Amino acid sequence: MKITAWLQFKHKQEIENKMIKNITALLGVLAAVASLSLADSAPEASAQDTKKMVQNNFVETAQKGIKLSGYVDAGYSYNFTGTGANSTVNSRVKSDSAQQGDFNLYAVKLALEKAMTSENKAQAGFRVDVMIGEDAKYLANPGAGYNNTQQDSNYLFLEQAFVQLRAPVGNGWDFKIGKFASILGYEVMERPANMNITYGLLYNQFPFWYTGVLSSYKFDEYLDGKLGVANGANSDNNTTTSGGSDGVALLASLNVTAPGGNANWSHNFEYSTASENNTGSNPTAANGNNTTQNALPVEAGSTSAAGGAWTIIYNSWGNWSPKFANDKLLLAFDTVLGNTAGANGQNSGTDAKNNTTWWGASAYAKYQFNDWFSLASRGEYFGGDNIAKVSTTTANTQGGLSWWEYTITAGFNVIDNVLLRAEYRLDWGTNISGSFNQSQNSAGPAHYAGAEVVYSF
Repeated sequence: MKITAWLQFKHKQEIENKMIKNITALLGVLAAVASLSLADSAPEASAQDTKKMVQNNFVETAQKGIKLSGYVDAGYSYNFTGTGANSTVNSRVKSDSAQQGDFNLYAVKLALEKAMTSENKAQAGFRVDVMIGEDAKYLANPGAGYNNTQQDSNYLFLEQAFVQLRAPVGNGWDFKIGKFASILGYEVMERPANMNITYGLLYNQFPFWYTGVLSSYKFDEYLDGKLGVANGANSDNNTTTSGGSDGVALLASLNVTAPGGNANWSHNFEYSTASENNTGSNPTAANGNNTTQNALPVEAGSTSAAGGAWTIIYNSWGNWSPKFANDKLLLAFDTVLGNTAGANGQNSGTDAKNNTTWWGASAYAKYQFNDWFSLASRGEYFGGDNIAKVSTTTANTQGGLSWWEYTITAGFNVIDNVLLRAEYRLDWGTNISGSFNQSQNSAGPAHYAGAEVVYSF
């Protein structure tokens, strides 16, 4: 009897143990599901500062250390210059010069990156930036000379694609090998990273990108420099110095950072054995080759060889965030002095029109009134001893070039990851709108109003 009771007790105990195990397993599954649901509903990290969206706001891919980031930038622009051929505003980037009203898909930007760590050891990384939209077409072919009716929101542009290497020499010597953004200028290709919606006068005259090698070295916390060699500016073609090539571009940069990190002063230099792509409003070459790194286009009837020109550009820019303003005020400037000379054209009477010197200056100010509202302004001047930098039409006979613009931009950060901006701009000066023909141009003023919305991820 006792044995039977003991067996019944053991059987009951085994059943209870199995039930406890099953309940424990079920609770574990429910806990896992709950944690997944909470993870899905948790808010993603947001980029409060749009200027740093590509660097600080990202999605990490399945492979550890590789980050995906980007933005969608769309807007509306209105130019008060009428319609037709004479309404083009020559001082503006094409996607900022749409006739009258125009909805714009400026860009969809995607960046995939495996950044190197701060450790001073042999290591490697990469970065790929792709842009789709109306800006992409202009940035990919700045010398193509397309007009307002040729805007293309479907255009694909490979902005950057490079392998990054670090050699453990001194403080660490870094190299970018491939296609990379220009070292020149305060503004960048990404509109949301600039203070204003529209691109400035000076930015429209700088090279946008290079294909080559760029090395950088940080001497200490206050001083860093860059040295590079590339195909001619805005070009993937070869680096020979004669025939139909793009020449060779030599790059150098020296940046000074103030103690405390609230100010920078950057000095940038380019020397090219051929002239850069013409980023002006209406580049038309007699030989029909507008998008390669040839000498500046010459008059009809003349021929030129790519090795017959050279370009020198010096650019200095800086920014300062005064400590007394508690990081609410940002001041900046940008300057340029450039010269392109030399031509192998056969018609000596027109070859001199390939020689041109240009210069310019920009001043920027931005004040962040509170977490959601800011106001930014930009004033610029761009000039030259003739108009050969921006047009091939009788460059010397029309005298000097003098362009001015003023822009004011209001920014609103009312939702995480979203930036809203509204802008007014005024351009005036030599042949500011219309044809460069003296009988079909205007000195302005040319008014602009626009708005944009940016979502970053």
